[in-house]
Order: sequence, then C-alpha cells, then structure tokens
Amino acid sequence: MADGQNTGLKTETSFKTFVESTPEDWAIISEHAAEFSKGLADRVLAHLKLLDGDFGGFPVDRLEHSLQTATRAHRDGRDEEYVVCALLHDIGDTLGSYNHPDVAAAILKPFVSEQNHWMVAQHGVFQGYYFFHHLGLDRNMRDRFQGHEWYEYTAQFCHLYDQNAFDPEYDSEPLEFFEPMVRRVFARPKKSMYMKD
Repeated sequence: MADGQNTGLKTETSFKTFVESTPEDWAIISEHAAEFSKGLADRVLAHLKLLDGDFGGFPVDRLEHSLQTATRAHRDGRDEEYVVCALLHDIGDTLGSYNHPDVAAAILKPFVSEQNHWMVAQHGVFQGYYFFHHLGLDRNMRDRFQGHEWYEYTAQFCHLYDQNAFDPEYDSEPLEFFEPMVRRVFARPKKSMYMKD
C-alpha cells in the first residue's frame, strides 16, 4: 500500500490477518479504495482500447464493433447507461475468450440497472441466434430464456445494435465521444456488496 506521502492519505495498516484488523485499519483501507476507485473509468477505457486492431477474422476490429454498437444505440435515442453497456458489451473478449459476456457483465453490474446487466450478461447466447447454426450449434439456444421479463429487451439489443455492427463503411463516433458517458456511469456504483444500502 502507498504510504500516503504523495496522496495525502493516511499511512498503511500493519495487520497480517483480517482477524487482527481494526475499524481504524478499515477506515484507512476505505480511504485508499475510494481514491483508487476514482481511476476506474480510465482503467475501463484503457482496457477497451486493447480491442483496437483485434480483427479475429471479422470485417472490423473489436473496438470498431464496440463503437459501432454504441453509436447505433446512441443515434437511436437510447439512454446513456444503455449506450455505455453497448460500448462495453464485448470488453471481455481479451480476457474471457470463452465467456466474454460474463466479464463485461461483472464490470458493469455495480453501475447499471438489473435489466441492462442481464442484457449484457446474456447477449452472447442471444447473439448466437444469428450464427450458431454455422458452427453446428443450436441457434435457438436463447429460447431457454423464453418468458423471462428481459428476453425481448435483450433480443432487440442484439438485433438492432450488435449483430449488424460489422460494417467497415459505417460512420461510428470515436471513443472520445463516449468517454464522458463512461465517466458518468462509473462515477458511483448504484449497488455493491461493499456499500451500505
């Protein structure tokens, strides 16, 4: 931990196990955590930039796909939280190649509505409707969610914004356009196990 000399924060704790820790220790840790959290939007945006140049055989790279998805949602009048979800829906591609929706959903969960979180978490299986059959998989895998209150919401996201966001000629907004939105959405969690209700 930082010693607080440069940040103005209190010094680090000295316990070796959580059992030995005190409320004073956790006040110090909380102060450091709050300071570190201020950089979350920057870290998310930096990680999103890792998708730049990663084509994976697609007509556009993964960053352009993300920008295109968000741009389409924005131009369609979706609210800021939804647009940020659209921008970040594939951010997990670099670390979660086999479960990228789970990674994106985990990052967004404290900051978005349950509906938008569910949409991001399930978009992979809903997106599969458009191509799973080409891989010998069941394109109707999403049907296991039939009757779920956000089924149509998620199907609409994939149909309107995700599955058609691979157009090299599309005039997407640049990442800088979305940065203020990302910063506002990540400014304060709506819910977290580390926050009191």
